[in-house]
Amino acid sequence: MRHPSKTEHKWWGILCLFILWPGVASLRAQEVTPCYENRFERPLLDVMREIEQHFGVRLKLDTTAMAGQMLTYADFRIRPYSFEETMQNVLSPVAYRYERQKKNTYKVKPYEYYRRTPADGEKLIAWLHGKYHNRAEWEQRRTLLLQDFRRLLGIDPLLEKSVASPRYVEGKVRKYDGYTVQNFALETLPGLYVCGSIYAPRKRGDHPLIMMPAGHWAGARYNPDMQYRYAALARAGAVCVSFDLVGWGESEMQLGSASHTHALAQPLQCLWGMKILDRMLSDRNDIDTTRIGVCGGSGGGTLSVFLTLLDNRYTAAAPVMSFTSHFDGGCPCESGMGTTRACGGTCNAELAAIFAPKPMLVVSDGGDWTASVPTLEYPFLQDIYGYYGAAEAVRNVHFPEERHQFTPTKRRAVYDFFIDVFGLDARRCDESRVTIETPEQLQMFGSAASLPEGALRSWEELMATLSR
Repeated sequence: MRHPSKTEHKWWGILCLFILWPGVASLRAQEVTPCYENRFERPLLDVMREIEQHFGVRLKLDTTAMAGQMLTYADFRIRPYSFEETMQNVLSPVAYRYERQKKNTYKVKPYEYYRRTPADGEKLIAWLHGKYHNRAEWEQRRTLLLQDFRRLLGIDPLLEKSVASPRYVEGKVRKYDGYTVQNFALETLPGLYVCGSIYAPRKRGDHPLIMMPAGHWAGARYNPDMQYRYAALARAGAVCVSFDLVGWGESEMQLGSASHTHALAQPLQCLWGMKILDRMLSDRNDIDTTRIGVCGGSGGGTLSVFLTLLDNRYTAAAPVMSFTSHFDGGCPCESGMGTTRACGGTCNAELAAIFAPKPMLVVSDGGDWTASVPTLEYPFLQDIYGYYGAAEAVRNVHFPEERHQFTPTKRRAVYDFFIDVFGLDARRCDESRVTIETPEQLQMFGSAASLPEGALRSWEELMATLSR
């Protein structure tokens, strides 16, 4: 059989266009009849509408984002006998994905490297479970996970550049009903400070220390819901330390708000947590080093898990509304370095399991990605804890009717957990006695003009410092 020559292909293409429309020069892509020369190209939105009609489904689309996007070999991607295969073929080359919302209704949205579906999470958990069946096999995997997580995170190069004798600035102590608040700033990298506040009991003694990474709620650590948590636990007998996110709070004065969208935000926030813990344990004489906890919500919950992987001094952890097997966190400060690529593929649920057999509380709700925790991630954690005979040491408190907010009921679950594992005074854990402060009161410097001499003042200056 003779194949057409390149010249024949060319003339057939010209003839095809000429027949379709006289004004070839002004022809628009969506008006061209799909054929070999244009790779059977069609507008993506047209294909989506055809799929709806053929399969009798409703597709929820971002028509603005999809407008003008073209799909090559469009008709050949459609499998008239399979909606699922059709959607996979059609969406893969244009970096979209779809998920079922209810019967015959599907949402189509851009592919997100950090987000999968609960069904994907279930498959991943099953795959991970096939890698270990007892404590010895798990601990081999655990060792490799810790090493590869640390490598992918890139924390060691930052530690090497951190300040050996950092400058530490303290504010005045503010006294309230049963607790005090004191602001601080700690130099971590040369000229780069992390700011925060220390909530401490007014009663003397050896107190547990609880690190409190901020989440992405409005105001972050200044948010009243966060302040209630810090102060109530301080009244109950714990020293609680809050600190800024990269590019949020007073960090914005040094690095700008856009710094939070850089991958470096992930290891940098880990560095801050590590350096603050070192300072608290070396500087204060009222800390019981056998009771060191960490508790954060949302992105702060993800950071809580990361900090337990980097420092084995933690003895209790309470990540709230954070990890699952199918969501790595939608912010570069959680997933910017791609740490779930460790050991050929993992998830934050497996990374959290490394904390076994130490006490852990996992708080979840029905209004965000953690809706799967009671039936998927929690049983997985119990299995890992079971290798140590400590399945009861990991707890899950689930709020099926709540959404992604650090509500009073979720805070209560956190209080009950630390009251139990750290022996805090439940009678004094009273939010009604807490004074909510303004952001200005909680700031160490307050303005760029008050930064110490030699402080960095831009992301570019930080990059220059790291390159030396």
